[in-house]
Amino acid sequence: MPEGHTLHRLARLHQRRFAGARVSVSSPQGRFTEGAAAVNGRTFVRAHAWGKHLFHDYGPVGVVHVHLGLYGAFTELPVPMGLPVGQVRMRIEGAEFGTDLRGATACELIDGPQVEAILARLGPDPLRPRADPASAFERIAKSRRPIGALLMDQKVIAGVGNVYRSEVLFRQRIDPYREGNRLDPEQLTALWVDLVERMRVGLRVGKIVTVDSEHDCGDPSYAPDRPRTYVYRRAGSPCRVCGTPILTAEMDARNLFWCPSCQIR
Repeated sequence: MPEGHTLHRLARLHQRRFAGARVSVSSPQGRFTEGAAAVNGRTFVRAHAWGKHLFHDYGPVGVVHVHLGLYGAFTELPVPMGLPVGQVRMRIEGAEFGTDLRGATACELIDGPQVEAILARLGPDPLRPRADPASAFERIAKSRRPIGALLMDQKVIAGVGNVYRSEVLFRQRIDPYREGNRLDPEQLTALWVDLVERMRVGLRVGKIVTVDSEHDCGDPSYAPDRPRTYVYRRAGSPCRVCGTPILTAEMDARNLFWCPSCQIR
């Protein structure tokens, strides 16, 4: 599933491509026909993201809310775009560029109160300007759930996925099974600051970069086009810091990775 930096990059791209212009919107697949018809030919006011949610604001007409889920993706194409390929849920055409959305969990036209209802369910987003982590700290400090589960809970912190969860916990030397109420305020602050810094890098370069230069060596990344990671998808490989084999387990239906020596319970 795309993590928060991906949605913020999409919001920035769509803001550059379409903001302030009238756009053509259609639903070749047919699953967003009414919503597409309502915003077709309207002015695309702005794009913004919160966590893993993307919003296309069309002013008084409404807001198109997109959640990519596991399989959703936008494909950018120059205009003319040609015939749609595959199951295109939503197509947006501007003057010079267009985009096709496929496979999203959600693509719906909603109003202002519905947008507010979605945002009310989400925790602070490390990539939002002036994000305040106080509510996240309060939730974590009161919880006996493992911090590895809390970081993936979008009601606690919005936008964190499996890679950032595993990597930032390693970087802060925190065992993912440590209960939230056993983290002190200094640890919570350091965790948040590291998330903000790592996710800002991801927003800038388009890839999740977590390994410091002195550790960026040894066995290759888990995928050819991805930077090396400390623990994510490295089960059985030696820790880049201490050499201990990396462990994996399932937590809340997602694979978890950690170093049992570096990360303190």
